[in-house]
Amino acid sequence: MKTSQIIKATMLSLCLVLICCNQKKESDTATETKKTEETIPPKEKEITYDVNQPKTIIKAIAQASGGWNTLWNLKDVEYTYTYEQADGKKDVSIERYIFDGEYSWAKYTTHQVNVLPEGDQSIIQNYTKGKASVSMDGKEVADEKMLGTADFLRQVNYYWFMMNFKIGDPGTTYEYLGQETLDGKTYDKVTVTYDPQKTGKEANDAYILYVNPDTKLIDQFYFSLPAWGINETVLLMKVKYTEIDGIQVPTHRYAYIPDDKGQFPEEPSLSEISTDVKFNNGFKPEGFKI
Repeated sequence: MKTSQIIKATMLSLCLVLICCNQKKESDTATETKKTEETIPPKEKEITYDVNQPKTIIKAIAQASGGWNTLWNLKDVEYTYTYEQADGKKDVSIERYIFDGEYSWAKYTTHQVNVLPEGDQSIIQNYTKGKASVSMDGKEVADEKMLGTADFLRQVNYYWFMMNFKIGDPGTTYEYLGQETLDGKTYDKVTVTYDPQKTGKEANDAYILYVNPDTKLIDQFYFSLPAWGINETVLLMKVKYTEIDGIQVPTHRYAYIPDDKGQFPEEPSLSEISTDVKFNNGFKPEGFKI
């Protein structure tokens, strides 16, 4: 991996990476959401965790994170999201999601990294039924770059929050890679890739999950970013959780970008911190205005 390739994986790329893995058309998203609601069992049973069947590990991750039933019954969430680079530049937003329909809304008061334009103006992004909209200082804007950024961020931020539940979305394939010990803890390693015929993309991101066999949670993972020429799983993300209303929320994520020798910095290249997480706020789609 050349240094230039790593540099091309800008902080925006890190933020957008997960949306690339399994992006769906609007109709598909709505259909899958409806199917999810209809197929959640009345009472979730204990899920087998079998390294010989890696799909069971993926299902166990969702259950250990609280389970679809618990999450679905909470209906929605609001939290403050701070996305900060090592140089101190950051985006700060109030994020709001409605799970049924995957509605995504955010208000930015600080935007120095991904959200255009840079500054302290109040910018609101909304993503409803496959369409993004944006306002700045209370006035709707039609700038294509701002709308494109909103389209990506509204979906990817939702995915980041829901990753442990959505990592097993349709089109996913898995392979168990054995165990590895890090800092005295032994992890089960599982690769996650995606079927191009189902995702509709020639190049799909890949992941190597490090699953804690005791907690069944993903403590860290490596990932690729083919959209930016990074075809190997060399980017590292470490995750810490906070239990809130029965859900293991990934409140702290730290990304590390290796140098041209493959060495990672001691301090994270990017920090993503979620605070003031509140579920079941009574949000309605019509209330997600710009």
